[in-house]
Amino acid sequence: MEAGKVGKGGRRGGDRKKSVTKSTKAGLQFPVGRIARFLKKGRYSQRVGTGAPIYLAAVLEYLAAEVLELAGNAARDNKKSRIIPRHVLLAVRNDEELGKLLAGVTIASGGVLPNIHSVLLPKKTEKNEKVAEGKATKSPKKA
Repeated sequence: MEAGKVGKGGRRGGDRKKSVTKSTKAGLQFPVGRIARFLKKGRYSQRVGTGAPIYLAAVLEYLAAEVLELAGNAARDNKKSRIIPRHVLLAVRNDEELGKLLAGVTIASGGVLPNIHSVLLPKKTEKNEKVAEGKATKSPKKA
């Protein structure tokens, strides 16, 4: 055995295996290792299990994907290719469960849901309905 080939602790040097992240192992996009670090540094408890950051990353990723999908649909409905805060607000407020989750949240530059109270709308009377029907039935005069 050559002296140059032996690494630290008796391990052989040379080709090292590429490291596989915890996120890749869990099949997630969100950073499991970073969430684990935040859970430890935040001192929420003395000890943090190995499954906790994976579960939390999965939940956060699901919520982000749900909001982004609905916001993308709202952007497409408004004939836009880019999601803006208004689209996020429309997505969240029109979804019952997300609306409940983010009830006390203010989205900057989001605006409000379009809503006109029924009392403020003009009253429908019989006269207005007959006038509207009369206009609809008349055909335009040919010149």
